[in-house]
Parts: sequence; structure tokens; C-alpha cells
Amino acid sequence: MIDDYQKKLSQAQQDKKSIKKVIGQLRKQRKGDVDKKIHQLHQEAFSKIDCLSCANCCKTTGPLFSQKDINSIAGNLNIPPKIFIDKYLRIDEDNDYVLQTVPCPFLGDDNYCDIYDFRPKACREYPHTDRVNQLGILKLTEKNVSVCPAVADIFVQLIK
Repeated sequence: MIDDYQKKLSQAQQDKKSIKKVIGQLRKQRKGDVDKKIHQLHQEAFSKIDCLSCANCCKTTGPLFSQKDINSIAGNLNIPPKIFIDKYLRIDEDNDYVLQTVPCPFLGDDNYCDIYDFRPKACREYPHTDRVNQLGILKLTEKNVSVCPAVADIFVQLIK
């Protein structure tokens, strides 16, 4: 990971209390206003960050896999869904399919995804800061502050 990205994550870690305070303030605002703020900061953050230079999300966390994701990936890999599940997935404490191990087994040494064109929906939408209804996913976004330098940057900017 690039040093600048690590600095963004470290800064967000240091500002953890302030980030919690900002999240509390966001919860009191209108949905559209929160979306507008976070979406603008999302654009700014991702204009400065190259995911291929980072891939921290793929190295440290894993997505949830829906049955649709499983069927699509297995089909594209030309294996039965059951084989895909047995080889790569487990059921977590919330009864969701998740990766057995991280880093993601589909992440290459060059940070490219071997299944990029048919990756799970959770990967396609990560880190979710451009989705509608940011208020509804603030808990998830707060978790992503410690994983994604772009999300860390968004919240450091919100503190200012």
C-alpha cells in the first residue's frame, strides 16, 4: 500500500472520536443532504486514490456473496456452485456466505482481480460511499474508514 494511503488510514484512526461525533451529526440531517455531502467527497477522494495501488479491501476483508453472485462466479469459472462454495466460501455468524480466507483468493500479485468482470455485487459497490441513502449504511461506512483510504479521507474531510 502506498505510504500516503497508509497515512490517510492512520489519520482516520487518530480521529476516531471525531469521526464518531461527525457520524452522530450526520444522523440528525436529511437523507438527501447527507448523500450530497458524502457523494461530493467520494468524487474528490477517488480522484486522488488508485484502488489498484491499494487493494486493502481485498487484502483485509471479504464481501458477502449472494446466491446470484455464487451462481454467476461459478458459471464463469465453469464449476458447479456447490464446488465454488466448498472451495472458497463459508457461512458466517450472520448466516451469510463469506470467503474462507483473506486476502481474497482471486486477488493477483498485481492487485488485479481474477474475477473482476463478474465479481460479487458487494465488491462492485465497495466502499458504498456513492450509494443513495448514506444514512442507512453509516454503520458499514464507519467500518470501512479503517479499511479504505478513500473512506478515511472522506471522514477526515467531514471533520474539518
